[in-house]
Amino acid sequence: MNYIRITQENIDGEHICCAMSGKQSLAKKAWLKERFDEGLVFYRSEERGKCFIEFIPAENAWVPIKAEGYLYINCLWVSGSMKGHGYSNDLLNECIREARAQGRKGICILSAEGRKREFLADPKFLTYKGFQVADISDCGINLMYLPLDASAAPPEFRACARHPAVSESGFVLYYTDQCPFTFYWVPRVQETARAHQIPLRVIHITDRETAQSAPAPVTTYALFRDGKFLTQSIQSDKKFLALAGIRD
Repeated sequence: MNYIRITQENIDGEHICCAMSGKQSLAKKAWLKERFDEGLVFYRSEERGKCFIEFIPAENAWVPIKAEGYLYINCLWVSGSMKGHGYSNDLLNECIREARAQGRKGICILSAEGRKREFLADPKFLTYKGFQVADISDCGINLMYLPLDASAAPPEFRACARHPAVSESGFVLYYTDQCPFTFYWVPRVQETARAHQIPLRVIHITDRETAQSAPAPVTTYALFRDGKFLTQSIQSDKKFLALAGIRD
């Protein structure tokens, strides 16, 4: 398999795997364009499909972690017919190569404690590749890392991510444009909440500083109910109604 690096120069003419076309793609591409100067790297398979890796210096990552000197993987996604061919290894190895070239302490990424969750890395694969658990959030999301410098301190969550909570009652949703699926589903969930008079406050995170102080380990999508973290999984309108206990 050959891979293509998406850059400022070619992004307008290339697909980005997780959003093939339409306004979702434009929103994600706009977010990427603002990150390239901050060191973001995006590799995808030459063949069309969901097979890509996206990583950035952890100092510039849109997550509440302390990981100076590390690279942070925003997303490593290989699915469908792309699975089972070693492409995840290829993409991760490219990230490792880049981290070594930059003299980084290591690599870190979010996963789920004990199992695979939507939009989080597979902990079994990461453990197989030598990753270790650096920190654990109360909601069962782990910060895992691959050390490249044996003397380096492991990364850690900020307190707001280690103990995710909000003070408001009802539903509270934090999201960014980093994942293109939020562009489609967040407005639909808002419409559904209004139609059924479900209390929902939506916070659109639009800058790194806000993301790094968000009250959850995941900032692409973090849904709370009555102060407690519910899920990082992007909800459809029907799934949201189910969470609210409403049959439509």
